[in-house]
Amino acid sequence: MTHRVAVLALDQVMPMDLGMTARVLNEALDPAGERLYTVTTCSIGGRPVRTSEGFRVVADDDESLLATADTVVIATQEPDAHLLATGELPADLAAAFARIRPTTRVVSLCTSAFLLAAAGLLDGQRATTHWALCDALARLFPEIDVDPDVLFVDNGRILTGAGGAAGIDLLLHLVRRDHGAHVANAAARHCVAAPWREGGQAQFIEHPVPQDPGLSTSSTREWLLDRLAEPLTLQDMARHAHMSERTFTRRFRAEVGTSPLQWLLQSRLDHARRLLESSDLTVTRIATATGFTDPTVLRKHFYARLGLSPLAYRRTHRPPEPARTALVPA
Repeated sequence: MTHRVAVLALDQVMPMDLGMTARVLNEALDPAGERLYTVTTCSIGGRPVRTSEGFRVVADDDESLLATADTVVIATQEPDAHLLATGELPADLAAAFARIRPTTRVVSLCTSAFLLAAAGLLDGQRATTHWALCDALARLFPEIDVDPDVLFVDNGRILTGAGGAAGIDLLLHLVRRDHGAHVANAAARHCVAAPWREGGQAQFIEHPVPQDPGLSTSSTREWLLDRLAEPLTLQDMARHAHMSERTFTRRFRAEVGTSPLQWLLQSRLDHARRLLESSDLTVTRIATATGFTDPTVLRKHFYARLGLSPLAYRRTHRPPEPARTALVPA
């Protein structure tokens, strides 16, 4: 049976975000080319919904669909004045949320995190929303740990995403979590989207272009990516860029949004992840190839960032082995 996904459309829904779930999840296919998800859109009372762009859409189902879904996605909509003033859901929406089973996975795209917060689904949890409204979410719901610096947050059953294209990252993350990297990467290719942007990546970073291209750290980043196996230091990076360590760190952070050593760590982890997905190298050899040297160090960082050991990640994200046909003697 395919995984049943219900997308809830509410007034002032953003059209791009409303169609995003079906667009991404419909590209997740099994080895026979069959869809792994069934995506259906519903609205309160099955009524037409006015979008944020001045036209209406009609869903084929009402909120009763939420009671049978395996995953519920709340499409992005502008929080109304009542919600922003009181932190309370309208009665009809509260009744709709009450239909969702306790085991159903619930996903908010962008500002729909306000709705999950008002429903109490985010109490005591880490969450995110569009960077411009993170402060408002934190003020209205102080019991939530609001993180403005990530693309999405996965708390297991409840997931929240940032604005715009971060919704695509979150949906591909669901596919990767459910069916592994092979299926998620194929879906991303069909959507012409990046197959993987880490959830902890910053939402919004200004990238000032140096007036003098020679002052950019981009060439040093390329140099580092070619030398991930080497024991690189901040001093090595600054020397390559012909800058002092202090100046290099300041310019690197301004261009990339993080420190040089944190960027290097993430690049090494990304390379390790790709090797686990695409090769049969041992964890020890991968640790050496990615500059961690000691597999214990790789395991520590891997678990801290991804919540899995390298071997557990490989088991989850390797593409399935092709079925072998037994040879029958003539």
